Amino acid sequence: MSKLWGLEEKSKTAAWVEKFTVGNDYRLDMKLVPYDVKASRVHATGLHQMGVLTDNELTSIDHCLSNLLTDYNDGTFSIDPHQEDCHTAIEEYLTKHLGSVGKKIHTGRSRNDQVLTAMRLFEIDRIDAVLEYSLNVAQKFVSFAKRHEFVPMPGYTHSQPAMLSSVGMWSGSFAEMLNSSINLLLSVQEMIDYCPLGTAAGFGINLPLNRKEVSDRLGFKAPITIAMTAQHTRGKWESTIAHGLCSITGTLAQFANDLIIYSSLDYQFFAVHDELTTGSSIMPQKKNLDVAEIVRAKHAQITSKQLMLSQLTTNLSSGYHRDLQLTKEAIIHAFEICLDMLDATLHLIGGIEVNEEKMLEKIYPEMFAADKANEIALSGMPFRDAYQHVKSNLDELTIEDIHKKLKASTHLGSTGNLGLEVIERNINHTTTYLSMREYKGD
Repeated sequence: MSKLWGLEEKSKTAAWVEKFTVGNDYRLDMKLVPYDVKASRVHATGLHQMGVLTDNELTSIDHCLSNLLTDYNDGTFSIDPHQEDCHTAIEEYLTKHLGSVGKKIHTGRSRNDQVLTAMRLFEIDRIDAVLEYSLNVAQKFVSFAKRHEFVPMPGYTHSQPAMLSSVGMWSGSFAEMLNSSINLLLSVQEMIDYCPLGTAAGFGINLPLNRKEVSDRLGFKAPITIAMTAQHTRGKWESTIAHGLCSITGTLAQFANDLIIYSSLDYQFFAVHDELTTGSSIMPQKKNLDVAEIVRAKHAQITSKQLMLSQLTTNLSSGYHRDLQLTKEAIIHAFEICLDMLDATLHLIGGIEVNEEKMLEKIYPEMFAADKANEIALSGMPFRDAYQHVKSNLDELTIEDIHKKLKASTHLGSTGNLGLEVIERNINHTTTYLSMREYKGD
């Protein structure tokens, strides 16, 4: 079997060099096969328009690529380590079945713009999956908040009892944070929606490629304008995508951490369904919330990927470098981790029972000190004087009708007026926007 750059029997590359440089790419690229096939089909159409392929050759290539996808879906298509990546494996599949016609497919492109195109298509697709899952999780938080909108809950600052809060406020806040992260990821998706195909190794090609038409057929917003820009985006855009994923997983990790604390025996604010817990090898009584702990930990994995991606492109000169190969594994794994965390979070939200009685036990008179100071200030006393007055008479504070107090705060976002309908409207608007986007590409 020959390498793309020469015959195998003439290759001087040491076996260990091949193994070291190929790494895990031949396995990772199995996820990219459908996207590279899609790009190859469009590229073949462009070659036909230039006269490189005849009508029959174009039909043969398109039919062969369809068969390849069938083999892929059946599990009979694989990538050999010697082939290094899906691009070589697909080209060799075409050559095996079509002979010299298959050898024409690489005209006018490089593996550099091939992998970029496949990765961009993959990333746009995976972002859609993350957005859809995130919207489902955000809606779950809203639904949970609605069911427990006026259940009193202690609010903490510096991990100390502070002011009156509610389960609705707690859950609704996660929904709003997720919605903000969803908007961020939508912006990232818009940023990467440019086609690299036709930029070749980063310097263009001396063929009359219609890059605008290729971009349209693949469903991109537009082609990347300057060929070298394509290689400059590699790693940088992946780092930005990972940043968007971190924004989502950071919220999931915070929810998981709260759930761990608030479901512990010291708090018992929440009870988590038994099927979501694990046991101990030595302590028979234990019900461990390992799922939430792993969600919390996986956020660190995402942030490590983002840091890796941001550093990979540091101090690289213009043009392609093999360093950029490592961006592929980092972003593919980042998507997998994020989707796993979203799935686990959906199960956790659905497995929570609220213990209002336990939360009421943790609401103390001192938590109404700020409210009392504000009430005195409304009568005309300067707030700083009211503050000092209440501070000097904390022992006089009493617990009032907590549920009445909860509903008495009526400004937007407070316990009596959470504005959950605003959050839900924003979520529904984004959901509708995603569902109504036109299908992109051939």
